[in-house]
Amino acid sequence: MLGCLFNEKEAQEIEYLLKREMEELLLDLSDPRIDEVVKRAMEEKYQIVYGIYKRFVPPNERMRYMLKRYKRKGNDF
Repeated sequence: MLGCLFNEKEAQEIEYLLKREMEELLLDLSDPRIDEVVKRAMEEKYQIVYGIYKRFVPPNERMRYMLKRYKRKGNDF
């Protein structure tokens, strides 16, 4: 476990970067041209980034970026 201290401006910048990364991953996850194996790896990365994001924002803002589970080719995700 690591610990870091950020001032308010740095925390806002990290929050912004995390949002951009999650939005990019969500966009790529919705792209039908991307292989399922790659999408699974992207989902794992999304969960890690989302876990970090949750530490920077209040609970009501987390819901917007919660990964929705959906079906792809008969698999539950």
